Amino acid sequence: MLGRTGRRGSQHTWQKDAVLSALSNCDDFVSAQDLYRILSEDGQGIGLSTVYRQLNALADDGRADTIHLNDQQMFRICKDGEHHHHLVCENCGKTVEIEPPEEWVRNIAEEHGFSVISHTLEVFGLCPECQQLQKRIDGSGKVTDD
Repeated sequence: MLGRTGRRGSQHTWQKDAVLSALSNCDDFVSAQDLYRILSEDGQGIGLSTVYRQLNALADDGRADTIHLNDQQMFRICKDGEHHHHLVCENCGKTVEIEPPEEWVRNIAEEHGFSVISHTLEVFGLCPECQQLQKRIDGSGKVTDD
């Protein structure tokens, strides 16, 4: 079976199962290093390069989402398999799936004479909890008592 990149899907291995299972247990986007740490703490004898390779294969096959956050590639299991977009907290990584703005994308493309082949949209900001925390932190970096 060919993935989205046109590459033939990698074979089924215990490493792929372990990465997929660990990623499925993460609610928000996670880095390959963090997933590697989770797998290591769980006693899985899997190398970091294998974790990277399996995560990228899952993303190529459309089974995982990937974004870049704070100069790191982050991954999250693709729960519904449908095209979707995200709100992502730049502080804690909390992620919310949002409705795709398909009509807006088509209108903007048409306005500039483009036809849409594909698109991605990630909106980065601060979640409500991180906004509250930021409000409580003063200039010295200490949390203030409200």
